[in-house]
Amino acid sequence: MNSYRPFDPDRPLFSSRCSCGRHASDAEHGLDLSAKIDEEQMSADFVEASLVKALFPQESRRRAFLKAVGAGGAMSALSGFLPVGALQAMAQDKAPLEKPDLKIGFIAITCATPLIMADPLGFYKKQGLNVTLNKTAGWALIRDKMLNKEHDASHFLSPMPISMSMGLGSDPSQMRVATIQNVNGQAITLANKHKDNRDPSKWKGMKFAVPFEYSMHNFLLRYYVAQAGLDPDKDIQIRVTPPPEMVANLRAGNIDGFLGPDPFNQRAVYDEVGFIHILTKEIWDGHPCCAFGTSEDFIKKNPNTFAALYRAVLNASTMARNPENRPLIAKVISPANYLNQPETVVMQVLTGKFADGLGNIQNVPDRIDFNPIPWYSMATWMLTQMQRWGYVKGDVNYKDISEKVFLLTDAKKYMGETGIAVPPLAKAGYKKDKIMGKEFDPSQPAAYLKSFPTTKA
Repeated sequence: MNSYRPFDPDRPLFSSRCSCGRHASDAEHGLDLSAKIDEEQMSADFVEASLVKALFPQESRRRAFLKAVGAGGAMSALSGFLPVGALQAMAQDKAPLEKPDLKIGFIAITCATPLIMADPLGFYKKQGLNVTLNKTAGWALIRDKMLNKEHDASHFLSPMPISMSMGLGSDPSQMRVATIQNVNGQAITLANKHKDNRDPSKWKGMKFAVPFEYSMHNFLLRYYVAQAGLDPDKDIQIRVTPPPEMVANLRAGNIDGFLGPDPFNQRAVYDEVGFIHILTKEIWDGHPCCAFGTSEDFIKKNPNTFAALYRAVLNASTMARNPENRPLIAKVISPANYLNQPETVVMQVLTGKFADGLGNIQNVPDRIDFNPIPWYSMATWMLTQMQRWGYVKGDVNYKDISEKVFLLTDAKKYMGETGIAVPPLAKAGYKKDKIMGKEFDPSQPAAYLKSFPTTKA
């Protein structure tokens, strides 16, 4: 019997529970060494179930059809015009890998959840890859190790591949963004002494940390205070600080706050040295943060390996998007070799049920999400902010840079292969967004840039 049971009208297709019924999910089933899995059979089952899902995207229609014709009749009818066997064979037919042993860099933050969890949960091994995850101290080191080819692929801050490709802060080297690792998932955290200082227009003279100049953290902090009437280059101080050092600097009084990645916002609350002033989803809901990518050179030399790596990370992203899987994910990424954080801190971030340090328990399920689509419009917005604050001088070919660095075409291809739905807008690659109520139209980036009263452009 197909473990997904696509022809069972009484069981949801792609149920959150595993096929044997003893585990909360297929991922937890996979962690149980006593549960034997035939990977080829699971692959065939998934293809068949995906076809049924494509034909009946609405669960109610699938069930009605099955109840009307019965499981046997449905299987017979579908096999008459769907080449199920051929598709299953294609799913199992993987091209030989040019380089199965890979080194991948990462920073120990929850933004890298898909990339990290793919190791303990076996997503890399399932693609025939032997991956070594190298925990790295800071973003400059991440950049340098990619430029020096010490890492084959890497966790990036999403503006980094753009800056590296343009030669900003380093020699130019063409990088590619395969997937967005996470959306939302950051916050502005302030020291406890500022609990009565919540108005950003009154933050003159305060010191803030961000993880890197070419980061969404830097750009979102600048955007936020500029909207409050401050000049981020004159009225506040912004210091580049590695994420693991942010809480210690807050405790020591070296900074007044930080716009940083989790779990360090939540860790500041856990350690009782700070409070969460605002989640970045309240600044821009759905904003990109971190990315997963590699160099153009690596892709050219290792196309099959790159495809396998892409599939592994996309499948991990799909699992991470399901809230029911978050407790298990928190458990497997919290240990010392990954995040090295208390599981309760990571759990609060991933589930969105958290203490804010102000005496409240918040429930924000989409505090962090793992939508992998590398929209061209995301890259375009980053370029406008690089111009706005003087990191880029002169004219910028937004379209050319965005579409060369962000691999949306590849993302759509591999998402389709792995059964992940691609939204209609992604065909064009550009979408409008609202950031603190102000619309960003990616078709008019120059006009958008000129609309800001505070700018260095």
